[in-house]
Amino acid sequence: MPRFKHYNYDQDAMVVINYQEQLQPGTFEHAVHYLIEHKLDLSVFHPKYRNEDTGRLAYDPAILLKIILFAYSKGITSSREIQWCCETNIIFKALSCDTVPHFTTLAKFVSSHADEIEELFEQVLLVCHEQGLLGNELFAIDGCKMSSNAAKEWSGTFKELGEKREKLRRLIRYHLKEHHERDEAETEAELDRDIRRAKTALSLDESLKKVDRFLKTNRPRMGRGKRSKEVKSNITDNESAKMTTSKGTIQGYNGVATVDKKHQIIIDAQAFGEGQEHHTLQPVLESVEARFRKLGIADSIYQQGTVITADTGFANEANMKYLHERQINGYVPDNKFRSRDPKFAQQKDKYGKRHQRPSASTWKQVIPASEFQFDPVTMTCICPAGKALHYEGTRTDQAGVPRAHFQGRLLQCRHCPKKHQCMQNPESADHRKGKGRQVSYTLELKRGPTYTDWMKQRVDSQQGKEVYSHRMSVVEPVFGNIGTNKGLNRFSLRGRKKVQGQWQLYCLVHNIEKLANYGQLAA
Repeated sequence: MPRFKHYNYDQDAMVVINYQEQLQPGTFEHAVHYLIEHKLDLSVFHPKYRNEDTGRLAYDPAILLKIILFAYSKGITSSREIQWCCETNIIFKALSCDTVPHFTTLAKFVSSHADEIEELFEQVLLVCHEQGLLGNELFAIDGCKMSSNAAKEWSGTFKELGEKREKLRRLIRYHLKEHHERDEAETEAELDRDIRRAKTALSLDESLKKVDRFLKTNRPRMGRGKRSKEVKSNITDNESAKMTTSKGTIQGYNGVATVDKKHQIIIDAQAFGEGQEHHTLQPVLESVEARFRKLGIADSIYQQGTVITADTGFANEANMKYLHERQINGYVPDNKFRSRDPKFAQQKDKYGKRHQRPSASTWKQVIPASEFQFDPVTMTCICPAGKALHYEGTRTDQAGVPRAHFQGRLLQCRHCPKKHQCMQNPESADHRKGKGRQVSYTLELKRGPTYTDWMKQRVDSQQGKEVYSHRMSVVEPVFGNIGTNKGLNRFSLRGRKKVQGQWQLYCLVHNIEKLANYGQLAA
């Protein structure tokens, strides 16, 4: 019979633990501890405390920052879970000096110190500069869309929210009617059913009040641009936006980061409540320039030859004009730049047809737009069935070419006998939120060279191809580290300012890790 070492859980032990020895050099927790104790000025957090004469003693911001940053480095963003870790985990105990802040204290610290967190972000960036981690040779800009603490089901235009309000009223009337008809319940089963109906009615009533209150106290949210249209509002967090990602549609924010090429240090982090990225380029560039001037790194960073790269989501005529007038050495390609590069001529045949339009054998042949009667003078369009299409407006594409857009009215297309020959997906016309046939026409407009043409020449040049090839290897690993390695893939706050503070905390975790790996922090 095998013999095993004896063990007994019913025993006491006295273990001597030195908290300083738990923070081993070379680890993230040691880097956080050393930075906060010896490099950073946390007096920016002090003005919000009002307990000089009265009130209980507060937790030192140094302790709270160490706990929160280390928790974020492990993918823990729940304040309740962070409190539990302070009670059970030896590293958390070492960082907190065996204190256990309440989860409400931790949550309030993150949500109410957005400005102070930005100041802290700049101090860490200055430490990175002092230790030679910034190259200032190439900056890559990109966005990372994350869900926030709001449900997309509560999004919609004011018209859609008004329809939702009417639907809730009809549901309430229906449940109340059913409840009154069964008011004199004779059996226990019927009584339970009435109770459930009453609870459902109360829940619907709360939702109705929520929608009604929002519609009465807010205005429609308008998009950006000269011909701005109403965009979807959100009852829970109206500064967030509905965004389309590779994993589906989310309600959240776009965390935009500017990354230095040398060691992938994040030099700027901002959160925007819009899915489109092209309007974020100018404020990001201005923020980087102002920060570098404030920290004494460079008076005018863009005049020193620093290269700026961003993907096609940031490309439009206004941004190209801004780069040209400011003489910024930028490379922001349009979405057709690969089709002009001979190196990618065989890409679709080699890697498949994921981004390729279906061939004639699989793509349904429909009535072409040339069969529609388009009048550019009166800006009208008549379909082959003799119905007038609705004029959606004239918009310019990324090359600055104006195109007139028309769309068939849903009720007309739904009952049109030619819809199967005219629409790729005629079944969509049978749905309430479907769309009719859409066509667009290029307007004959004589124009000179645009700023987009200027950028095309830069991107298509041999130097432009070499420079832009570095963009993905600079910024994408940063998002991979934050979102996948660290598990920081969702915002837990509401409101752009609070979310931006949390996004900067996420980026702080990345920068401190770079300091731990490549910096010269004391052992």
